[in-house]
Amino acid sequence: MQKIKNRKNKNIVVLVENQKGKKGLVFIAHGLSSSHDHLHIQKFAEAFLENDYIVVRYDTTNSVGLSDGDLQFATLTGYYEDFEDVIEWAHTQNWFQEPFVVAGHSMGSACNLLYSFKYPEKIKALAPISAFLSGDITLKAFSKKILEKWKNDGYRLEESKSRPGLIKRFNWTLAQDWVKYHLLDDAYLINAPILLIVGENDVLTPLASQQKLLEKISSKNKELHIISGSEHTYMNSEDLEEVKNIINQWLKKI
Repeated sequence: MQKIKNRKNKNIVVLVENQKGKKGLVFIAHGLSSSHDHLHIQKFAEAFLENDYIVVRYDTTNSVGLSDGDLQFATLTGYYEDFEDVIEWAHTQNWFQEPFVVAGHSMGSACNLLYSFKYPEKIKALAPISAFLSGDITLKAFSKKILEKWKNDGYRLEESKSRPGLIKRFNWTLAQDWVKYHLLDDAYLINAPILLIVGENDVLTPLASQQKLLEKISSKNKELHIISGSEHTYMNSEDLEEVKNIINQWLKKI
C-alpha cells in the first residue's frame, strides 16, 4: 500500500495488486463508511484478480479506513473527487492502461457512474453494485421521524453492522449532498458493458431503482442480478460467493 495526495492535500491510501495483469485494469470504489478491505470489496477484487486484472483499491478520505479525514464529513461529492484523484494518479504509473473497468459498491458505484458520464472514452466496462442513484431514493429508507431528528440535531449516530462497537456519525451535510444527485437522468449516456447486482431486500438502493437504471442504460450489453434474501451489503459467505461468481462469469464475456 502507498499514500497519495488528493486535491485537498489529504492522504489517500491505495493498494495496487497484480501490476503485470494482462487482461485489463479495474478501479474498485467502496461505499459509505467502508474501506478497501471490507469483505464484499475483497470479493470483488478476488474476481478481477482471478481473471488477471490489475486491481486498484483505496480508502477514500472521510471514511473508516486508513486515509485521512473523519466519517462525519463524508459526502458523495468528496468520495467522487477522491475517485477521480486516484485515477489521475494512476495515469502516472507504468502499469496504467485504458480503457479500464470501474467497479464499486453503493456510493462507490455512484462514483463509477459519474465518472463514466464524464469520461465515456476511458471506460471499458462498469460493475456498479448496489448503486446509489439519488438522495430522493435512498432517503426513503428512513422514516420521517428519523429524518427530522437528523436534520434538527445536525447529525445521526448509527452502530456499525460490520464492526460491532463502532458508532458512526453522519452529519446532515451528507443528506444535503445526496439530494443534489439524480444519476438516472444521465444513465442513457452509458454504452459500455455494465453489470448490476442488488440484494432482494435492499432498502437503500432498492431493486426497483436498479431496474430503472437498467432500462435507461443505452448499452445492449447490460445485465442485472438479484441476490435472493440479501440486503444492501452482502454479509454472509453464501451471498459473497454468489456475487463473486456473477462477476467472474461476466468478466469472461466482456
